[in-house]
Amino acid sequence: MANTPSNQALAHGRFIRGSASKVRRVLDQIRGRSYREALIMLEFMPYRSTGPITKVLRSAVANAEHNLGLDPATLVISQANADMGPSLKRFRPRAQGRAYAIKKQTCHISIAVAPSA
Repeated sequence: MANTPSNQALAHGRFIRGSASKVRRVLDQIRGRSYREALIMLEFMPYRSTGPITKVLRSAVANAEHNLGLDPATLVISQANADMGPSLKRFRPRAQGRAYAIKKQTCHISIAVAPSA
């Protein structure tokens, strides 16, 4: 993993149910925005993945506040990534004794916040 600057706070959400590509479409819209602006955007987006993303974002800001003593009003989302996690493998019964495989995707969400320059 890359080294993060000392004024950057990280938070990770691991094994989140939902595909990484669907999470990425939300992260692409909030990357580079301020904390307040990102929260407002996440609240009104119609995607299911906004719940876990909001939780990880709040955790990153809490880490910045507690560990680095930064003011949440000055924070900007500097990095936001979604990587693939393991798939939960399930089977759907079908006709004549067959079974179709179902992959329930998971992903790992990483968000870093830093003070605006």
